Amino acid sequence: MDPPEPPECPVCLQPYDGSTTTPRVLSCGHSACQTCLPLLPQPFSHTIRCPSCTQLVKFTNPTSLPKNIDLLRLSASLLQYPHPQNPPSPQNPIKSKPSYVNFVPNLCSYEFYVKWKEWVIAEGEVVLGFSFGEDLCSDSCVSPIRCLMKGGEEVSLVRVGGGCFETDSKFKYSYMARILRVLYEMRDGERDELGMILRTSCLKRCRIGKVYGLWYNLDDQGVYIVCERYGGNFRERCGNWRSGSVGEKGSDGLLYIKSFAMVGMEICEALSSLHAEGLFSGCLAMTCFSFDDFGHVHIDLNEAVVTSRRIRRLIAEAILGVRKGEELELSLRTDALDSLAFVSPELLFELQQKNATDLACGSKFEVGYASDVWSLACVLLWLLLGEPFTELMRNYLQCFVPMPIDGKDCDSVLYTSWIDKVKASLETKLVSEFVPLQEMLCVCLSTDPGSRPSVIDLWKCIRKLIIEPKMDVMVGRVQVINKNKGHCLFLGELCQFQKGSDTMSERQIVNGLQEKNNDSRGNFDQVGEVRVERDLVEGLCGGHVKCIDLKGHLDCITGLTVGGGFLFSSSFDKTVRVWSLQDFTHVHTFVGHEHKVMAVVFVDDELPLCISGDNGGGIYIWGICNPFGQEPIKKLFEEKDWRYSGIHALAISGTGYLYTGSGDKSIKAWSLQDYTLSSIMNGHKSVVSTLAVCNGVLYSGSWDGTVRLWSLSDHSPLTVLGEDTPGKSASVLSLAADGNALVAAHENGCVKIWRNDVLIKTKQSHKGAIFAVGMEGKWLFTGGWDKVVNVQELIGDDSDEFQIDAMDLGSISCNSVTTALLYWQGKLFVGQADRVTKVYCYGV
Repeated sequence: MDPPEPPECPVCLQPYDGSTTTPRVLSCGHSACQTCLPLLPQPFSHTIRCPSCTQLVKFTNPTSLPKNIDLLRLSASLLQYPHPQNPPSPQNPIKSKPSYVNFVPNLCSYEFYVKWKEWVIAEGEVVLGFSFGEDLCSDSCVSPIRCLMKGGEEVSLVRVGGGCFETDSKFKYSYMARILRVLYEMRDGERDELGMILRTSCLKRCRIGKVYGLWYNLDDQGVYIVCERYGGNFRERCGNWRSGSVGEKGSDGLLYIKSFAMVGMEICEALSSLHAEGLFSGCLAMTCFSFDDFGHVHIDLNEAVVTSRRIRRLIAEAILGVRKGEELELSLRTDALDSLAFVSPELLFELQQKNATDLACGSKFEVGYASDVWSLACVLLWLLLGEPFTELMRNYLQCFVPMPIDGKDCDSVLYTSWIDKVKASLETKLVSEFVPLQEMLCVCLSTDPGSRPSVIDLWKCIRKLIIEPKMDVMVGRVQVINKNKGHCLFLGELCQFQKGSDTMSERQIVNGLQEKNNDSRGNFDQVGEVRVERDLVEGLCGGHVKCIDLKGHLDCITGLTVGGGFLFSSSFDKTVRVWSLQDFTHVHTFVGHEHKVMAVVFVDDELPLCISGDNGGGIYIWGICNPFGQEPIKKLFEEKDWRYSGIHALAISGTGYLYTGSGDKSIKAWSLQDYTLSSIMNGHKSVVSTLAVCNGVLYSGSWDGTVRLWSLSDHSPLTVLGEDTPGKSASVLSLAADGNALVAAHENGCVKIWRNDVLIKTKQSHKGAIFAVGMEGKWLFTGGWDKVVNVQELIGDDSDEFQIDAMDLGSISCNSVTTALLYWQGKLFVGQADRVTKVYCYGV
């Protein structure tokens, strides 16, 4: 067995030697070396935390503290005369924590919350019009919903995900939590693609429509992208300025050339901006573009997504029709041309090969930025030729969608014939000024993406229609294409066809696993794999939170505490009731108070105690034993005067003291050894309404709007919080402390979060006074006048103590005012003004 090691400093871990590491005894009884003590942080003036027990102790000069002679002697004996056979003293076994199911799940990490919260649009910012219900009845996953923002801006909504939140659950997820949960449950590819779309708009690239963010619809439980929507139909407005014959001479022909050039250049700029962010659509349609109020062209990301979804669905259904011997390819050609969607050959080959492995088609060319060039050329050709080009595209789709089953080469004779018809149409309709552009467009329609020009080259070619190259000083303003491979929206996971209550892939359509649902409403819920624990999520949002009512009190519940296997509840009915934590049955009632009982605490000592205080100044100490006694062990009474209004709060320090917050503005410390008054702490200017103890500090909240901190070692004042705004702070009604975090609940419904006496967060949590607050780790529970218990998560960066936020997780609706809260081992106890204590816990 290894020999015992000499005692060492808990800070620097160096053994005590009496010279460089001299042990000094702190007031808590622990020791640390003289060198390390001055280096410890001082949270308050002339105070440090003991490195062994973290208790707050007074400290001025290390030399004024006594040396630990016993440690020095032991260290010297072990260093000089070690005893290998002397085994180390056995350590106390560590008590394992009880296993229980948490009441609240871990929704997401702090990094995830910070990344996505800025994209969440406030719940009331989107105004649903009268036609919203009709839009929902349509297939909302392939057509955007039109509505308004609160400020009057026209926007479009496209659904990107959904959640399954039961409406009859006692616990209701908050608006923010619902969105975060849907995002967290998405597949990685879906979420990454959604982030790319949002960031693309955030960078404010020219010609990309604004994306406001993400919005949650409570009616259908869907998450939507909200994009700016400009008025007018791009296709119709372009048709208005197209002359009857593009080959006309004179002023009309010149006007058309300039009009086409301006629109064509801005379409190229919009696409170039998208490429600069590493995105490309893969399938451009006339609906993807729109004019803003100044007549400039923008690309609409929402329309790009729904266009891709629509075409993917049509192709999948056409392949299904071929397998069934139906003529659905005709429907495909008609529906696709209604929106004038143009898909490059390599993209068609790629998609059809993914949807049907038995179709012997494929492409040796890779889908990339050049695929958008092919679609862009088609858009420009439609602007030049109009409806005749629509008929040419009908022939194109007839050749290539769906692909032949016999495996013959699809891009030889048929494709060459189609290109020849396009060239012939251009030659007969365009004037001589368009000859260079005509040649450029034909090259853009090449089956080989590598031989196609770039978007910038096409832009330069169009610009020559209105300005000579030597006079052009703005060529370099076009966005440079991203050199990375890029991400295709058309092939991305957000654009995969989904409908109904379950995810339906194109593969399932092709294989006939599910028939087409003509009544589909686009409710593609449960996107991706669920990553959070199923049992608790089901408990919270699936109606599996069990509620137990504890009835018996005759008036408002004022306090709750647990200990010794029991729940203790105090009330205005002058009693304290005892409930079993095993089956929540009533065990006993402590009777004897002559006034309303305001607070109750439990003392876990050799002799367990329950202590209650009333508004007449009486402190009753009850023994916890079986059977329970009818009389208190001890009665204590505060001295009364004309200002006195009784006891409002109780707290236990764990160091043998009971603290009372009184109406005479003072905090009193009572010794639990001989039940005498040991100290009186003054400083508040009004009633001391609440007390909390944590890490060697006593926190006191008052109606004067401040929180005062006191040292538990000598009851001296440490600091005051909230004093910098005199006359403006509402009364502090409840406090909760955990670690170095302090939460103060105010009469005006505001919650303030402090960390190491620094105000970190101020938040309006309730519509009315907050009478009760509870905190367990990162979970914060608040309840009050508005009959709602809010559940929040204190989420922050572990490396930065000042980075903390209170994220609304959800709420529990109560049928009465909440007056007391307690969270213990996965169970939430809620005391109400209607004399009932409710117990919320997981249960089927």
